[in-house]
Amino acid sequence: MHKRTKGQLEAEISKAIVAFEREFMGRGPTEVKTYILQDMVLVRLKGVLTPAESQLIKVEGVELLKQVRTKLLETGRNLLEKSLRDLTGCDVISLHSDLSTRTGERMIIFVLSEKLEAKFA
Repeated sequence: MHKRTKGQLEAEISKAIVAFEREFMGRGPTEVKTYILQDMVLVRLKGVLTPAESQLIKVEGVELLKQVRTKLLETGRNLLEKSLRDLTGCDVISLHSDLSTRTGERMIIFVLSEKLEAKFA
């Protein structure tokens, strides 16, 4: 197997996250960028809200949508963690996520069992 660059691995992680979003959330983001920083993988997704979710925010407020999105992420968490483990060779210690209903951006942060960035130094 050829050695991947940091940029190649970040692109592969982005692709896996988009596939997850399409499968579990019903559609993928309009843009995604992944950053490997020390023992963390930071994924920034833009354009994640569906038109129906944007309407829901106006009627029911932000909290309901955030609760639903969090539940969906938790439902697929094992699949996400397996994808990261398969791609990076590291275990996922924790996963953190938040959604901005104002900008339609979602951030997902994975904390890994080792400093992945050091492998590219």
